Amino acid sequence: MKNIAVIGAGTMGNGIAHAFAQFGFQVALIDVSPEALAKALSTIEKNLDRQIKKEILTEEEKVDTLKRIATFKNTEQGVKNADLVIEAATENPQVKLAIFRDLDEFCEEGTILATNTSSISITKIASATRRPDKVIGMHFMNPVPIMKLVEIIRGYSTSQETCSVIMSLAERIQKTPVEVNDYPGFVSNRILMPMINEAIYTLYEGVAGVEEIDSVMKLGMAHPMGPLHLADFIGLDVCKSILEVLYQGFGNPKYAPCPLLVNMVTAGHLGAKTGRGFYEYQGKEMMVAERFRKG
Repeated sequence: MKNIAVIGAGTMGNGIAHAFAQFGFQVALIDVSPEALAKALSTIEKNLDRQIKKEILTEEEKVDTLKRIATFKNTEQGVKNADLVIEAATENPQVKLAIFRDLDEFCEEGTILATNTSSISITKIASATRRPDKVIGMHFMNPVPIMKLVEIIRGYSTSQETCSVIMSLAERIQKTPVEVNDYPGFVSNRILMPMINEAIYTLYEGVAGVEEIDSVMKLGMAHPMGPLHLADFIGLDVCKSILEVLYQGFGNPKYAPCPLLVNMVTAGHLGAKTGRGFYEYQGKEMMVAERFRKG
């Protein structure tokens, strides 16, 4: 594999493009928005500069990495020569199904189609194609250039050959692939999201405040980031969507999003990306959001 196409230039998409280009792959980064593509290239350059400061990369390697990334607004053109396409669009089943229907038409017969979904069924996504054996989940962790884990999800029809190729490919970009089966939330979010939801319930029911909840989990359970801070970092809208997938998939009320989470998403307080969630974000400063402060 030499040519990788990435659909979606957001946080995950630009991180995936960065990771592959850094390790010598030719990358086509595809998004309908020219502004998103420009922002993605700027973000990748800034992240490469951070790696230079940490002596992970040289200036020459940064230049070479950027040269390997080409941007496209047109999906058909962008995936023309791809050996692997990784979809990293919004976490919406209908959007993903439409993308995979198009990819099935545009891509060569042998092209593997992967999705970075954090919760949506790989089997369902594969059903939009005529190559379900070549459809697989590659759930990268954020920030992609730093985090080692890639959760590799086998759909019901994913072939062993496809899985082996993708496991090996993840290792080539110095990631640690972990194979799991296709059930709602896979492993990572089936465990993580109920914990985040319970932390929100703990706040909602007045058991403790934002900082207290996060401090208990950081200091007592050695978590690098408290669950409420992490929820802000992931995006409260994304947390809500994943919990709804779990709730619908298992039919168990324990996965239903906390009413406080639902209200915050409805109000547009989505976490770090909007500047307000459980915390407020102003540049590099972070403080507990006004409505959650004591006194």
